[in-house]
Amino acid sequence: MSVLTACLQRLGVLAICLLVVSGLAVSEARAIETTAKAAILLDAKTGTVLFEKNADEPLPPSSMSKMMTVYLVFQRLKDGRLSLEDKLLVSQYAWRKGGSKMFVEEGKEVSIEDLLRGIIIQSGNDASIVVAEGLAGSEEAFADEMNEEGRKLGLTNSHFKNATGWPVEGQVVSARDLSAIALRTIQDFPEYYHYYAEKEFTYSDIRQTNRNPLLYAMKDADGLKTGHTEAIGYGLTASAERDGRRLILVLNGLPSDRARAQESQRLLEWGFREFGNYDLFKAGDEVDQARVWLGMENTVPLVIGNDLVLTLPRKDRKEMQVSVIYSEPVPAPVVAGAEIAKLVIKIADNPTVVVPLVAGKSVEQLGFFGRMGAALSYLLWGVSH
Repeated sequence: MSVLTACLQRLGVLAICLLVVSGLAVSEARAIETTAKAAILLDAKTGTVLFEKNADEPLPPSSMSKMMTVYLVFQRLKDGRLSLEDKLLVSQYAWRKGGSKMFVEEGKEVSIEDLLRGIIIQSGNDASIVVAEGLAGSEEAFADEMNEEGRKLGLTNSHFKNATGWPVEGQVVSARDLSAIALRTIQDFPEYYHYYAEKEFTYSDIRQTNRNPLLYAMKDADGLKTGHTEAIGYGLTASAERDGRRLILVLNGLPSDRARAQESQRLLEWGFREFGNYDLFKAGDEVDQARVWLGMENTVPLVIGNDLVLTLPRKDRKEMQVSVIYSEPVPAPVVAGAEIAKLVIKIADNPTVVVPLVAGKSVEQLGFFGRMGAALSYLLWGVSH
């Protein structure tokens, strides 16, 4: 029994044979309504988008842009340029900044760890400016760093002008870009991500609680950042992990704090309930065997290069159709690692997913007399070597 057959039997899907080649595609998201102006919900492991609405529209990010400020701090911590015990000086400009505050004092030095908690938990504009000035010399220079890092992360509809998310003309971030920052934060800095799950922080005898409503409503939620301005309304970049599966959600432009809490929980619960991750193959698995023409061996193993995990609507799993496609037979010689086949997966109304399969080993060509004998056998009896 091939790995393909065993896998399909385990998943309970329908297998068919096709003789066509399709282009690589990504699973189509399913529709659900939301009152948010922009939204995106995706699976962190596969990157599959479960739902999106105006996800590429550049909008004011409010305090959700502080995730990029924190990302740059985490980056310096990881590469050793900073430590949690290092301290930064509070300027008058930082101390005077309005909006949400950590309540740092002018002229005092504050540790990086306290500043991180002040930014993440208390959404401190003052703490964000202390970090920006301390690490880059000015908030403007730090914003340049944010934009440069954004380009490296592949953000395409974002432009940062300050470290706080304070409303200013031209400062915009799309929901998709916010989800990318969240995903990279989780992937790149697992040793520091826990700060996003903390529910409260006390500084200068002032206790403040995390504004993320999901930390109190969902035991699976562990981040990340809320935002609010009069111009755009209420927003949230959130993540939750359940049974080893992580979802990332971004909502922006909701009418109230209550709507933010209700919509975020509803969409995450929908994502966990309606979709599942299905492990089809591990990297290096032999998926099938391909017949070889005029080779020292009659067949060559077809191997998959990377783990294949699909995020699918649970109701569509049993209708998935999987096939192996190649030009039969494969002419010898065959070089190990050469792409000679494709694994084609069709799921209900979604676009087709196509994954390359490579030769698991080399197969030498028969010698002259061997090739002559095989060709003669095929002409006389219709049997290829």
